[in-house]
Amino acid sequence: MRSRLDKLLANAGYGSRRDVKRLLRSGAVTVAGERALDPAREVDPETEPVEVAGSPAPVGQSHYLMMNKPAGVVTSTDDPVNETVMSLLRAPWSAMALFPVGRLDLDTEGLLVLTDDGPLTHRLTSPRSGVDKTYYVELRDPVSDADLPLFVELFRSGVAFRDGYVCLPARLARAALPRPGVDPARAVEVTIQEGKHHQVKKMMKVIGNEVAYLKRVAMGELSLDPALASGEYRELSADEVAALRSV
Repeated sequence: MRSRLDKLLANAGYGSRRDVKRLLRSGAVTVAGERALDPAREVDPETEPVEVAGSPAPVGQSHYLMMNKPAGVVTSTDDPVNETVMSLLRAPWSAMALFPVGRLDLDTEGLLVLTDDGPLTHRLTSPRSGVDKTYYVELRDPVSDADLPLFVELFRSGVAFRDGYVCLPARLARAALPRPGVDPARAVEVTIQEGKHHQVKKMMKVIGNEVAYLKRVAMGELSLDPALASGEYRELSADEVAALRSV
């Protein structure tokens, strides 16, 4: 697929369009072995290799990051009031046209994928795709052994909200590894296939409880890397990208 050279280079993290134009004027960019100076030149990266300063440029490729989103940061590319997940990125990622896959609430932490792969984003966020999103939840009140099976069945059959909306079937279970100091009876895992606004919180209200802490720990076969501290991110491996594409 052909695209403007300056757009390809900007999306690959070589700076703004103005930065890219300066880079082109310097003579550092070649296309298929020939020096390229025109920012409007149409290039097909599949058949015309692009190099910058003698090294292959990752143009025309999609990029994928895993972030451990911290609380207090908005899942958006821009916000007039709050810090966004995009502001946590450093170069070269900060210069790329990345966007978050789905949304996590302001106070929700955990797994967030950022990419420039539009088709994959649509597939992962569409309820029709049936992609599991798993959350670790700490509740205000403990859930007794007697009540848990009742709630498990309710979630499996579809929780109904006050406005009449009925959620798709979901899974509820005790959390295998509660955080240190947390009563195990207050820690559960919820797996949903939707992304309605405040969905997990609303589901818990239906059973007469409230969410005290919420963290997404998995999406499909992709699990949050435990080595990532809050606010940190890393590039996905080829196997992890393949796992996301296989859903």
